[in-house]
Order: sequence, then C-alpha cells, then structure tokens
Amino acid sequence: MPSPPRKQPRPPSAALHEARAVAESFGTDAQRYDRARPSYPEELVARILGGSPGLTVLDVGCGTGIAARQFQAAGCTVLGVEPDARMAGFARAAGLPVETATFEAWEPAGRTFDVVIAAQSWHWVDPVAGALKAAEVLRPSGRLAIFGHAFEPPAEVAEPFAAAFRRAAPDSPLSSQPARRPLGTYQALYAKVVDSILATGRFREPGQWQFEWERPYTRAQWLDLLPTTGGLTRLPAAQLADILEAAGSAVDSLGGHFTMHYTTFAATALRAGT
Repeated sequence: MPSPPRKQPRPPSAALHEARAVAESFGTDAQRYDRARPSYPEELVARILGGSPGLTVLDVGCGTGIAARQFQAAGCTVLGVEPDARMAGFARAAGLPVETATFEAWEPAGRTFDVVIAAQSWHWVDPVAGALKAAEVLRPSGRLAIFGHAFEPPAEVAEPFAAAFRRAAPDSPLSSQPARRPLGTYQALYAKVVDSILATGRFREPGQWQFEWERPYTRAQWLDLLPTTGGLTRLPAAQLADILEAAGSAVDSLGGHFTMHYTTFAATALRAGT
C-alpha cells in the first residue's frame, strides 16, 4: 500500500493572534518558562534605548517579565501588559507592574510611553490593531521595537526532535515544518512586521536588526526549555514524554551537551510627529 502523501509545510498564519488557546497556554508552568527561556542581547536593549526621548517602557505580552527585567536593570520604568493571569502574577511577584489584558483591549487611560516593546509576543497581537495602539501610546519620536529569537540547534539535535514531534503530534500544523528553518524565513516575517507598522502612516525610520550569539545547553537544560515552546505547551503528558525521551537521547549522543546558535531579530520604527 502506498504511503499517504506528506503534508506540505504551511506558512505561519497571518491570523495566529486569533489562536488564543495557544497564545495563553504558556502560563501552564510560568516558573519553568521564566527559568528556561533565554534573555535578550544587551546590545539590543542598548540600541532600543539609544536616542529614546525617555526611559518609560510598555512591554506588550510581557509574560513572566524576562525582557522587562532587562529594561528595568537599564534604568527604565516598565509597565507590562499580559493576557495570561498566571504569567502576569509571576511577573508581579518579581517586581514588575502588570495589567492583565490583551494589548488590543488594554485601556491606556491617557498614559504615554517613550518605548513600546514586544518580546517574542507580537505574533499573538493583531498586527493592524497592535501597530495603531502602539502609535497611540508612544510619544513623538518614541520607539516601537518588536523582537524575538530564532534558535538553531545542531542537526543531530534538531532532526530527532522533529521526527519525534511528527510521530507524537501528526495533526499539529507544526509537524510539517522542517527541522531547521532557514534564517531567511524569519527575516521575511520581520520584514512583514515592518510593512504593517509603516502601513499605519504613524511611524518613520523603519529598520530591521539582527544579533547573533550562542549559548551552551546540557541535556537537562534542553529538556527544560522544550516544554515551554508553542508546539509542546498543550500536548498530553504521554506525547510530551515521548518527544522529550527522543530529544534527550539525541543530546546524549553528543556527550550530554551542545551549543545552540541564536539569532535575535528586531523590527523597529519611530513614532512620527513632533
């Protein structure tokens, strides 16, 4: 019997922000998320703040406050907006003021900011409404900065993970994705973000930034990170265990550790007006 045709890769959905069950699944284990998720390059923080009219920051989809704490450490006053009450509660306990709402529904009550950031979260925001809301709350010449990581484990790690994911979750839209995405895919996504920002007519001086860096991972650290990623947060325990077993064996074959290559992408623009 011939094997069924393999599903073709699907591009990321323009309506990903409508998948609220996935968007709000990351708070299932907020402590693990905060522990395992990487922070952002200090060069990125410095570049965002360089030339800013001030140091008040709005963090859209702040999660547990990973990026927000970096901006606080740089001397900023930061307010978080986060739709997941569990993530918001964790961030508050760590010292970040947070208001619980989606960005689209959040009420600024006349408040304005020098910087609006979205760290690994803008794909959960309506791109049109989000850009207009950012323009509404930014002061003239204030910066909107949308950024996130693309991580590239070695093929010896990525391919067994992808194969295990396809076996465990064949119906997931992510199961048709390649084990490693070309960086051009991410560059194109961030170019679309820039286009959506400019389409509002409220921004100027658009730009795309890129930062390359590496981080070593042990087997335990890799298995701690994986359950915080979007494809795995909603999997039943048995399916997740099968994937983690395969992922752990792959790292074992490399001696129990490997080096991850990260690229942090950013789309940015300044609020127009005087």
